[in-house]
Amino acid sequence: MPNRLAHETSPYLLQHADNPVDWWPWSDEAFAEARTRGVPVLLSVGYSSCHWCHVMAHESFEDDATAAYMNEHFVNVKVDREERPDVDAVYMEAVQAATGQGGWPMTVFLTADAEPFYFGTYFPPAPRHGMPSFQQVLEGVGAAWTDRPEEVAEVAAKIVRDLAGRELDYGDAKPPGEQELGQALLGLVREYDATHGGFGGAPKFPPSMVIEFLLRHHARTGAEGALQMAQDTCERMARGGIYDQLGGGFARYSVDREFTVPHFEKMLYDNALLCRAYAHLWRATGSDLAKRVALETADFMVRELRTNEGGFASALDADSEDAEGRHVEGAYYVWTPEQLREVLGEEDAQLAAVHYGVTEEGTFEEGASVLQLPQGDALVESEKFVSVRSRLLAARSQRPAPGRDDKVVAAWNGLAVAALAEVGAYFERPDLVDAAIAAGDLLVRLHMDPQARLSRTSKDGQVGANAGVLEDYADVAEGFLALASVTGEGVWLEFAGFLLDLVLDQFIGENGALYDTAHDAEQLIRRPQDPTDNATPSGWTAAAGALLTYAAHTGAEPHRTAAERALGVVRALGPRAPRFIGHGLAVAEALLDGPREIAVVGPAQDPATRELHRAALLATAPGAVVAMGEPGADELPLLADRPLVGDAPAAYVCRNFTCDAPTTSVQELADKLSRP
Repeated sequence: MPNRLAHETSPYLLQHADNPVDWWPWSDEAFAEARTRGVPVLLSVGYSSCHWCHVMAHESFEDDATAAYMNEHFVNVKVDREERPDVDAVYMEAVQAATGQGGWPMTVFLTADAEPFYFGTYFPPAPRHGMPSFQQVLEGVGAAWTDRPEEVAEVAAKIVRDLAGRELDYGDAKPPGEQELGQALLGLVREYDATHGGFGGAPKFPPSMVIEFLLRHHARTGAEGALQMAQDTCERMARGGIYDQLGGGFARYSVDREFTVPHFEKMLYDNALLCRAYAHLWRATGSDLAKRVALETADFMVRELRTNEGGFASALDADSEDAEGRHVEGAYYVWTPEQLREVLGEEDAQLAAVHYGVTEEGTFEEGASVLQLPQGDALVESEKFVSVRSRLLAARSQRPAPGRDDKVVAAWNGLAVAALAEVGAYFERPDLVDAAIAAGDLLVRLHMDPQARLSRTSKDGQVGANAGVLEDYADVAEGFLALASVTGEGVWLEFAGFLLDLVLDQFIGENGALYDTAHDAEQLIRRPQDPTDNATPSGWTAAAGALLTYAAHTGAEPHRTAAERALGVVRALGPRAPRFIGHGLAVAEALLDGPREIAVVGPAQDPATRELHRAALLATAPGAVVAMGEPGADELPLLADRPLVGDAPAAYVCRNFTCDAPTTSVQELADKLSRP
């Protein structure tokens, strides 16, 4: 019989609806039940494409004896971290503080007041590698709760006090200057892997936001080393196993430092951020590889993640069925030499094996290889190779596909909107711009209420119950601002303004520090607040970027002031931990450059208007904002009082309250906008 999760919209929670565990969703009722029964709460947090979450579910939560023990001794609460990032953040902070590490599945034991007193991540069904079994943990926690209640209460109270003491001291906040950004670059040079690209060792994550900072730093200062690190990292990833050489799109991370073997799940946010980063690399260098990867990644998102409602699904699983019917990681993506021969015949299989790095020993497990491009890009466009690739892709599509998490997350859809709008404009692919507009429409229609408050998620056209957090407001605003620049439609700027006014009203403390939840959101044991950029831009730095862009479009002083104050955290963290504040550093580059404001005025159908608009969009000047419209149009503030020049379409460029003479020359505009 299904448990209480059967009525939820989260695919992750629905995966557990038929468990014998009597799961509750996160709710006041669950904690009231724990108080009534006098038992602790077992909080289990994960997400649908998490491999070890599936493993623990199969080993423990689907086991009748384990479930019976959990039901008798605990109130069991299941949370999708993608739906409730606030709950996840608060307890993950406690887990990391107590154990020095974190991850998912996250397992936390709480009092009925939601105070944590024991933590862990994955627990196996039997003791192994020095880890206790899950049953031992359950029995140990149950015994402590029953036999030593004062000690449990004391531990829980101390943890909550310690968490409260971790709030950021955000006194005299000033944005970073040349010196801090130079120190951040030096820090990245020290951590750069000159052999394999990227930063640090294994596991190695795609550093999309750091790449954006490096590109902007190069554009502003001319620093060749910054461009080289960005270029080499992008090439290594694009030629590695972390990139899907057949279908496009990136996996979450590489388990090795060479970008060879990925952890195979594909997340919307990674692909949106990387799609945009590769497009910006092409904009800076003209690289054919960067153009190919940007377009293939955009096409992957539209083909495999787009939902019937026009939004974008959260993720594809790492696991799927292999030829023997086993549910294993990577089965959909890896190939043996024999499998190549079955699809391609002997001669083409040999070509494919050399080109894609498929060996008899294998680069993955059980003699299978992850496809790479060890020989480089030379053959990619050849007629023979296009045929090989299309036949392999067709054969792969017959394999059991990985599961898809159809949940539409507002923030990640905002990132996808921005990427698709820009890539569509750069490469003259109106279908991609249309996909961005459709996702933007869904966010307005379904996720925004009449007061412009955002809901975090939707699924199958049904909006979820959870309130949007700071990253939702900031990233959706970022997507709308990109649409305003690409389409020239002022309504997108207006929608972004509604969201950013709420950021000012609901998410900023008295001292200019930002919080991840609104002032009127559900009160947890601590109000989450994390300025660091990890898999996605933090809400804090994303808000700084969107506020700065909006202020450049509109001249809104409160928004610019808030952006500058928010960037104070980048001044503090940039020189010390540049890998974990990449988006903040990129926004700081835009602030140091102005950012530049470009108004293109002319009849929409005039080819000269379109060429000037395209030149403006292709500007490498960090964070440059673009407005385009008819003479006399009042939809976008930057167009005010900007006439044609001698009856010809013209571009106006301003920076820091100073404007250049307008130009009608595409080349002159491009030159102005590309000078460091």
